[in-house]
Amino acid sequence: MSLSVKHLLGIKELQPGDIQTIFRTADNFKQVLQRQIKKVPTLRDTTIANIFFENSTRTRISFELAEKRLSADVVNFSASGSSVSKGETLIDTVHNILAMKVDMIVMRHSASGAPWFLSNHTDASIINAGDGINEHPTQALLDAFSIRERLGELKGKRIAIIGDIMHSRVALSNIYCLGKLGAEVMVAGPPTLIPKHIEKMGVKVEYDVKKALKWCEVANVLRIQLERQHKPLFSTLREYSLYYGINKQMLDDLQKEVLIMHPGPINRGVELNSDVADSKQSIILNQVENGVAIRMAVIYLLSGKRELE
Repeated sequence: MSLSVKHLLGIKELQPGDIQTIFRTADNFKQVLQRQIKKVPTLRDTTIANIFFENSTRTRISFELAEKRLSADVVNFSASGSSVSKGETLIDTVHNILAMKVDMIVMRHSASGAPWFLSNHTDASIINAGDGINEHPTQALLDAFSIRERLGELKGKRIAIIGDIMHSRVALSNIYCLGKLGAEVMVAGPPTLIPKHIEKMGVKVEYDVKKALKWCEVANVLRIQLERQHKPLFSTLREYSLYYGINKQMLDDLQKEVLIMHPGPINRGVELNSDVADSKQSIILNQVENGVAIRMAVIYLLSGKRELE
């Protein structure tokens, strides 16, 4: 089992066969994670650096846990409190880390394209943990893997991505990933939060959330990313919640079951009410669990190891 790429920079570069290979490998690692001893010695001679230039909780912890489950040596770097605050460049930061004989880099950065830039200046494998408003490939993989776990193969499944599509790297990676797997995709939200001409990516567009929920089998709900908005794109969060937030009554009125997903963090009472986020239709915690297995699979496959042990 191997991938057609040296780095995981984005879903756009992956072949459908790569995605299926990651899923099959993650299936094996999910079995490992059910054992009493949730660890394998596969990467005991590998050093991985987690370099995060943006704040993160779930993604950083998930990657670190995945690395430690594979017995890798882990180095954690945070831009705050580092020499970056003194003016050190990205290249200098990474070269200093690589001089310590690091084999793989997991990177999150606020600038779109930063992982691509880095991949041209190092021999180490790079995993993109989110770059600006561009891509978040492992999130899309774990989302698709979670749907596959519940509904089977994704071909022909109807998936709605609801919320701030304009500023979401999760949305873009999901559109690429679901498209490669044969799913039908719809984006829904306020017109000001949906990019123009997104239909050219092969997705449907809907501005009425209730209609989107009637159409789909799975709703992947995104938060409003106020930190990336440079001008007001809707009146208030209360108004957004009234017109685009999802509550339990809306789901009950559908007379069918729609799976609810969210990449986190959830703004409860805005895009999702608590009675939806915590309902039996929600697979949000399954996404978190599957994130470890997917990231184990990606790290293992990029490492070039050939035994799961």
